Formats: sequence, structure tokens, C-alpha cells
Amino acid sequence: MSRTLPLLTALALAGCAVGPTYETPSMPVASTFNEASAASIGEVAKRQWWTQFNDPMLTDLVQRGLAQNLDLAAQNQRIEAARASLRQTGVSDAISGDLSTTSERSGSDSSAAAYNTSSTLSADLVIDLFGRVRRQREAAVADLGAAEAGMGVSRLAYLSSIIGAYLDARYAQNALELTRQTIDTRTRTLEITRNQRASGAATELDEAQVQALLDNARADIPALEAQFLSNIYAIATLLAEPAQPLVTRMQAGAPQPRPHDAGGIGIPADLVRNRPDVRQAEREYASAVADLGYATAQLYPSVTLSGSVTEGGSNSWSFGPSLSLALLNRPQLIATRDEAAATAREAEVTWRQTVLEAVEDVQDANSTWRRDGQTVSLLNRSVNSYSRALELSQQNFEAGALSLLDLLDTDRSLASARLSLADAIRDQAVDWATLQVALGAGAYP
Repeated sequence: MSRTLPLLTALALAGCAVGPTYETPSMPVASTFNEASAASIGEVAKRQWWTQFNDPMLTDLVQRGLAQNLDLAAQNQRIEAARASLRQTGVSDAISGDLSTTSERSGSDSSAAAYNTSSTLSADLVIDLFGRVRRQREAAVADLGAAEAGMGVSRLAYLSSIIGAYLDARYAQNALELTRQTIDTRTRTLEITRNQRASGAATELDEAQVQALLDNARADIPALEAQFLSNIYAIATLLAEPAQPLVTRMQAGAPQPRPHDAGGIGIPADLVRNRPDVRQAEREYASAVADLGYATAQLYPSVTLSGSVTEGGSNSWSFGPSLSLALLNRPQLIATRDEAAATAREAEVTWRQTVLEAVEDVQDANSTWRRDGQTVSLLNRSVNSYSRALELSQQNFEAGALSLLDLLDTDRSLASARLSLADAIRDQAVDWATLQVALGAGAYP
């Protein structure tokens, strides 16, 4: 008996598998990205690129979130469910059976009561002649791979969300500081204007104009504070933690993060290996092909070996094969197969589209990132120039050599340039992070 079971199991899983055999898809892509070298970057899925911001708090938040984010926890459960589904296939699906026991007490007026007990062991073994069991297992293996790739997709979405929220929070914090500097500057201008009005060198209209500009800067504070807090609340949700302790930590302030290493972006062929959404689409295609094979096998005869042994009362046993072939529901099974074939073709098209979109993502993010540095550099020069211009304008205005309108115009230009620079620094950091996500960097631990 110890040799019989493995032999029967091998027989059950033997035979040919009908339907198409899955082959890893391929498609032509450009040999290089536009505005990039032809050097491959290899495996980047485990790259902790966020540490290149050199911001200890950001690194801490990202690492904590990777361990406790609820979306990632849910994706872990999807993987566990896929593993459990895989365990149900193959031999587990080919063999079934049960043990039943009955016990009854019987008697009559002419005979004493008696107990009758019997036990029956029954088993069924599917002979997988046409690959139904094999295709189910192939589909389950592919589904597990898709679920694992889905974890990578979820990780990248998490990284994009928490780093984006952090960068936005630091931008709002910096914008608040710049706005307070503008308020201080305009407060000084208002004092100068009042002194000149007292001496007859300025009018009430001049004072009202300066006061209006000061009030306008003060009015920007609440919105920036709300933006700062809103992003902290988003981070707290991503961490599955209360917000107040994080608000306290963030209020201490820190410079706006800037990436310190651009790095290479590789070649389009790297994306097939590094992008989890491409890998997920490929695994979903493999699963769809396996489902097509299963639907095709349903059109062929099914052979099952069944046996049972009964002990108790009269001992008995039975053993033999059974053959079944779909007849009346055959049109339905054919329609199911055709539907599976269309689904498989759609899955292949989806994979191809995913590859193309991945290439587009990288090229778009790289082109934007490359130009962000130019924008930051020019705006930095603009801020320095306007700062010097405002300093000279205040001196000339106080000496009566410059009109108030010219001073206020320079003040507005400086305030606008400062905020534009802060916004450009934020965009530069966000676009660099977007590029890393587009490359698939950090998708796996």
C-alpha cells in the first residue's frame, strides 16, 4: 500500500495538458530612454532611495510606515490568501475522500436489543489526462505571483503618498516662514511710511496702501497653516498613528528636503524586471492562460478512480474507474472556453500597455526632473536680486529718493520670487521621488 499511493498520485497528475502553453511575453522597446545613457541600472527594487534626501525624520517615517501601514497589511493578507489557494491545487485537488461511521441500536418483541456499528472509508482519485488539475495549479501559482507583485505596487503607492505628503508639509512650513519674513518687511515699510506721513512726506493713501499689502500677507498665514496640518494628518493616517505627536515633532521645523544623488535611470528593458506593475500584469496574463487551459480541459472526458471499504456487519469493498463527458452543457462549456480565450488575449494586451506606460512614466519624470534644477537655479538668482533691490529701495524710499509705488512693487516681486523658489524646490524633490517610483525602486524590502 505504501508504494501504491505514490504510484496512483503520479498517474493522477500525468497525461497531456490541453490548451495553450504559457510563454513569457516579449515586445520591442527602445534601447535607451530619451535624454539618458545606454547603461543598465540592474536590480533597484530594494533601493532605499528616500535616504538620499538626508532627512532623518523622513527616513524614520518611511520605515515605520512600511512596517505598520494598513494598505500594506491588507496586501499581505491577499498574499496569504493566494498561498492558501495554491495549497488547494495539485494533489490536494486530485484526491478526495472521507471516513464515515454509523452506529445504531435495534431490536424487536421477539429478539433482544443489538448494536450494529459500521465504518466506511471512501476515496476518489482524478486521473488528470487532459491537464485540468495541472492548469488549476498553474493558475494558482500565477495568482500568487501577481499578489506578491501587488505588494510591490502597494509599497510604491505608499512611498509616493507619504514622501509627497512630507515634502508638501515642509513646503508649507517654509512658505509660512517666508510669509512671516514678508510681514516683517512690510511692517517696517509701514513704520517708515507713518514717520514720513508725520513729517508730511507721505499721504494717508500711502499708508493705506502699505497697510493693505501687510494685511494681505497676514491673510496667507491661515491657509498655509491648514496646508501644513493637512499633510501631517495624511502622514498620520499612512502610519496608522494619532496625529498630535507628529504635529509636535514637525513643528520644530526643518529645511525643505532636496535629493543629493540623481543616479542613472537605466534602459527600458530594466523596467520588466524592476516595475512591480509590469510583473503583476505578466503574472495575471499567465493566470489567464492557465484558466484557458482549464476551460479547454473541461471539454474532454474526466476519469476518476473511486473505491470504498466498509467494516462492520458484513464487510465489503469496491474499486473501479468512472468516466464522464459533458454533453448537454457542452455549448455552455464552449462559451466558457471562448470567454477565457478572450480574457487571456486581453491580459496580454494589458501587459503590453503596462510596459508602454512604464516607459512613458520614466521618460516623463526624467525630463521634468532634469529641468527642475535649472528652474531652481534661476529662481534662486531672482530671489537674491530682488532681495538686494528691496534693500536699496527701502533706503531710497526712506531718503525720499524713491516713490512708495516702486517700493511696494519691489516688495511684491520679492515675496512672489521667494514663494516660487520654495515651490520649485518642492517640485524638484517630488519629481525626483516620482522618477524613483517610476523606475520601480524600493518596491520590495
